[in-house]
Amino acid sequence: MLEYLRNASEKPVAKILIGILAFSFVGWGVAEWIFGGAVGDNSLVKVGGTEVSVQQFNNEKSRELAMMTREQQRAIYADANAQNEFSQKVLTKLTTQQMAESRANDLGFVVSDKRIARGIRNMPDFQINGEFSTLAFDTVLNNSGYSEAEFADVLRRQVLRSMVLGAMSAPVQVPEFMVKATYDARYGEREIEYTTIKYSDFDVENPTDEQLAEYYKQNPQIIPETRAVSYVFIPTEMASPDKYDAGYATAVKVEDDIIAGEAMDATAKKYGAKYVALAEFDRDNRPVDKLMTDALISKIFDMDEGLESEMIETKDGFLFVRVDKINPSHKAEFENAKKSLVADWKKAEQKKQAYVRANDILVDLNQNNKLDNKKSATVSRASGAPIEGLTDAFRTQIGNNTIVSGGDAFYVMRVNKEITPKVDTKKMADIRKELQNASQTNVMDDYNSFLLREYPIEINEKIYNRVFTK
Repeated sequence: MLEYLRNASEKPVAKILIGILAFSFVGWGVAEWIFGGAVGDNSLVKVGGTEVSVQQFNNEKSRELAMMTREQQRAIYADANAQNEFSQKVLTKLTTQQMAESRANDLGFVVSDKRIARGIRNMPDFQINGEFSTLAFDTVLNNSGYSEAEFADVLRRQVLRSMVLGAMSAPVQVPEFMVKATYDARYGEREIEYTTIKYSDFDVENPTDEQLAEYYKQNPQIIPETRAVSYVFIPTEMASPDKYDAGYATAVKVEDDIIAGEAMDATAKKYGAKYVALAEFDRDNRPVDKLMTDALISKIFDMDEGLESEMIETKDGFLFVRVDKINPSHKAEFENAKKSLVADWKKAEQKKQAYVRANDILVDLNQNNKLDNKKSATVSRASGAPIEGLTDAFRTQIGNNTIVSGGDAFYVMRVNKEITPKVDTKKMADIRKELQNASQTNVMDDYNSFLLREYPIEINEKIYNRVFTK
């Protein structure tokens, strides 16, 4: 976008369009001011037929932030991704609460003023020497930003939600046979016999060019997309308001110069910022640079060649990134890949021969009950034999024989016997609790799905895009 504006800004038509756009934005702001926001919808989301306003959202965000430590608040303010994640959690909380409250209203649940008053009087935070204190009540409310009516409404809504969701928190009884079956499956052992056929046991001659070319048709070598990137970085202490403001002011000047067509290196030098040009790299082999986070790499590989990013806030300062060059992913030329193909071709040939040998051994085992060079082992689901064979040892029926494929070998295996584990009451209790929690989670998931069907969530995209940064 910056590149496009820079190239087009001197054209007469572009100047007219920019003037129209500027006027329309000013007009929109004036209309909002004159009509008090009536020209736009103030709802952030709708849950069923009930709106959750931006004001409700902002109030809840403020309350959540007030309960955090200064360090937690700084971590959120200094990172755009953390801000979005925090805002998403607040919005999820509000929509979930509204679904439960809507369900309570539809079921006709009522919470009396008397019950709310009794609940307030019994709260320890509002008591001094075991008695309700008006002073303590007023102090807590003033510190939390609630009026008496707002606080009573919060309590009433909490009680309504508990009426709807309370049953979901009750422990789910798990049948004893399920506990026993899970215990046996997790801690049971098996006796197996197996023999190993390594790929490296087979000698293979070097391939001809024809054999390599045929192999390359089936296994082409793809060179991943690479990008050359440069950036300007304005370091600052993001947690310090004064230094943040100073850094931001400098970043705005840098941005203005970049839009005006100034080179990034010259702009960085002009304002004492850091300029770095990174050689070509792909997604999986990024340069050693602490600014190259997963999120930034993802952004870089979504940008077009020749374009600069908007201002990016990091935990250490402000950043502008430019994609200087893109080399798309492509198939390597056979001649260039030829040397590296030899080892792959030889291993593939060794694997073929090893499989033929393993199949001969399996046939002999099935027909003659004979397994040469066998090893015997008692295995659990996590130990006792080569890791590749453990899954098959428990997946194969008792008395059956099979071939197991490994990274550098095949294993011909027979499963002889299943060993039932001794009862461990603590482990059984842990499994029972685990199954109860899983069952309870499933019940909650089902009920949440029901609530979502009954009270669908509609997002006001226009408002949402203003509240959540991209």
